[in-house]
Amino acid sequence: MKTYKAILVDDEHSALQNLKKKIEKVCPNVYVIATFQDSKMALDYINSHATDILFLDIQMPGLNGFELLNSIDELKSQVIFSTAYGEYALEAIKKNAVDYILKPVDNTELKEALEKAIFNIEKENADQNTNLVELLNKIIDRDHKLKVPTQKGISFIPQEEIIHLEGYDGYTKIHLADGKTLTSSYSLGKFNDYLDDYFFKCHKSHIVNIKAVRAFENEGYVVIGDDYRVPITKTYKQAFLELFS
Repeated sequence: MKTYKAILVDDEHSALQNLKKKIEKVCPNVYVIATFQDSKMALDYINSHATDILFLDIQMPGLNGFELLNSIDELKSQVIFSTAYGEYALEAIKKNAVDYILKPVDNTELKEALEKAIFNIEKENADQNTNLVELLNKIIDRDHKLKVPTQKGISFIPQEEIIHLEGYDGYTKIHLADGKTLTSSYSLGKFNDYLDDYFFKCHKSHIVNIKAVRAFENEGYVVIGDDYRVPITKTYKQAFLELFS
C-alpha cells in the first residue's frame, strides 16, 4: 500500500494529538512525520523536508496559517486547513482545489479531505498550488490598504476610513469618513473581493462600513455617520439586522 507523508501545525497540543489519532484511524496510509505548535519552527522544517500533505490551523501566534503558507519557499504539498472558525476565506479556499475541516474534527470530513488530497497528488494537479498562492495573496491583501485606481494614479486607502462604497455605471464612488470621495473605474464587485469583514453589501449598488452605521430606518435605509442615508433592500435586511443582534 502506497503511503503519504503529512505534517500537522496547530498551536494547541491537544488539537494536534487528536488530529494525529484521527488521521491514523481514517487513513492508515497517511503517516504523520512531524507535528508543530510553533508556526515559525514549522516553516523551517517544511522548507527542508518534503511532505505530501500539510495540515494547518489558521489562527496561530507568530505566523497564522495563511502567512506560513505564503512563506514556504516552494509549495509542493496538498494543503488542508483545520480551524474552529468558519471564516470568509474558507469557501474560497475550498473552491480553489484545497480543502478544510472544522473543529471539532469529524472523521467523515477528515477522510474526504484526505482522499481529495491523495487524488490531487496522484493526478499531479499542478494548477492547485498556483491557485492557492494567488488566493493567499488576495486574502493577505485584505489586511492592507485598499488599492483604488483613479484618473490620477492609485490611492491607498486605510479601510477603516471608508464608510460607504457606491457603484454606478461600472464605476465606484468611495465615500470617506472625512467627507471626501474618490471615483474609480473599478466596479463595485471588484472592490467587494478585497474588503474586510466589517463591510456589508446592503444593496446591489451599495456596500457600507458596519462600524460607521448609526441607525436603521424602517423605510429601507441605513444611516451612516452624520445623517447620511444609504438604501437597503429587503433581501439584505434580515442579515443586516442579525449583525446587531
